[in-house]
Amino acid sequence: MITLTGKSVFGGVEIGKILFYKRNSRQIRRWHVEDTENEVIRFENAKAEAIVQLKGLYEKAMKDVGEENALIFEIHQMMLEDLDYLESIIHIIKNQQVNAEYAVATTADNFVAMFVAMDDAYMQGRATDVKDVSERILNILAGAGGTIFSLDEPTIIAADDLVPSETVQLDKEKVLGFATMYGSSNSHTAILARTMNIPAIIGLGEELREEYDGAYAVIDGFDGKIYIDPDEETLKLMKEKQAIDREKKLLLQELKGKKNVTRSGQKIHIYANIGNASDVGLALQNDAGGIGLFRSEFLYLENNTFPTEDEQFQVYKTVAENMAGKKVIIRTLDIGADKQATYFNLPHEENPALGYRAIRICLTQTDVFKTQLRALLRASAYGQIAIMFPMITSVWEVRRIKDILEEVRAELRTDGIPYNEELEIGLMIETPAAVMISRELAKEVDFFSVGTNDLTQYTLAIDRQNPKLDDFYDPHHPAVLAMIQMVADSIHAEGKWIGICGELGADLEMTETFLKMGIDELSVSPAMILSVRKKVRETE
Repeated sequence: MITLTGKSVFGGVEIGKILFYKRNSRQIRRWHVEDTENEVIRFENAKAEAIVQLKGLYEKAMKDVGEENALIFEIHQMMLEDLDYLESIIHIIKNQQVNAEYAVATTADNFVAMFVAMDDAYMQGRATDVKDVSERILNILAGAGGTIFSLDEPTIIAADDLVPSETVQLDKEKVLGFATMYGSSNSHTAILARTMNIPAIIGLGEELREEYDGAYAVIDGFDGKIYIDPDEETLKLMKEKQAIDREKKLLLQELKGKKNVTRSGQKIHIYANIGNASDVGLALQNDAGGIGLFRSEFLYLENNTFPTEDEQFQVYKTVAENMAGKKVIIRTLDIGADKQATYFNLPHEENPALGYRAIRICLTQTDVFKTQLRALLRASAYGQIAIMFPMITSVWEVRRIKDILEEVRAELRTDGIPYNEELEIGLMIETPAAVMISRELAKEVDFFSVGTNDLTQYTLAIDRQNPKLDDFYDPHHPAVLAMIQMVADSIHAEGKWIGICGELGADLEMTETFLKMGIDELSVSPAMILSVRKKVRETE
């Protein structure tokens, strides 16, 4: 028996054969071409075919893993329209009089090197996307098409790492788990594993070898271990662990319809975080009490231009109606930093997490902001919609937001368009500045929702997307918890309520702490709702 240890990104135990992912290996040759214009056309045709393939992948991903995870294929389409990327390829073809394959490969190498050299972890991550897009074009130029190997039986997929177009084409019904040599907790492989609820281990290193292809193995996503050719004792223990895990999941289903109340009678709301209207089904399926965070920026990220008022209205209205009177809290546009939409023409920033993002964009591009607010207010007539605003640092920002909101209300009244006059408004608490003035902010709004991911990042001065800092990123840090308690005390002093919508809300180690703090609502991924309910009901 061989035991390999890596980093777990999703728990679970599965048993089956390993299938080592094999890519088409090719050596790019350079040759001289006389007719460079024809070679450019050849490249343009390959690019057009790549876009068609990516559109197909987007549609498949929408069905398999949801809109939020499908978004990467729209980003890849946009990369194929990036002028710097295209001009580099065409320049090399024309100036060096070389074949398109060589120009694409050279440009890819140059762009990958450029992204990897950047300090920003998000930009470093774009290197993988450049490789993926370029490999697709090279496949088309070589006549290799766009498909990958098929799965004949349920299999543990092993690889150095997997890019989005590789993972989404896999038959998810036959993927038992993922085991990769490299990657990070925020890699596309990790995201897909969490979406599919299958065990996944990254960072196994070069001990994970191709010679294990076809070997019988057990992947233990709880402990981050993979056992190759397991002995009888290990196999018995892993089957018992697997059975216990499956039994726990079945028992959670019995909690549907039960109240979120502790043994001592303390109640708390448990809501769902969603990224689009199609996620509402998952929220309802897992018995969510409402929507605690609707990330409206995905309406912008999935478009090639600004979504219209009516387009937004239809989405917000659909969610409100489907939730049938349950609260739906929609966060206004939170774009910038790691979420970029090219048509916003946002400038390059050395530290985008501290830059022009979220409410700062809305308060300077008020036409965009007012369009969204009109759509939200109109939709509020069809359900219990509430609006919250991200990245607040000052009282003046909130008062300016309220002024703009009142302007929109006045316009709707003049036009005779109905909306909910009692609509709640709230703030995301994500910055230490907001914490320190939380009592003043509490006087201005109806509720707070703590974004623990950014609050931890800004409190500890740690880029949460930088894998080198994983050991330093501590959402349980006493300073972070003290800030949450301070904010809870401030909002309660004004007789209003507070929720948590960051990842910490689903941390079962923190549930009892949040109850003691007096947190009124936890908003978590749909898959975690019943687990959090179970923890609440077991707590004194």
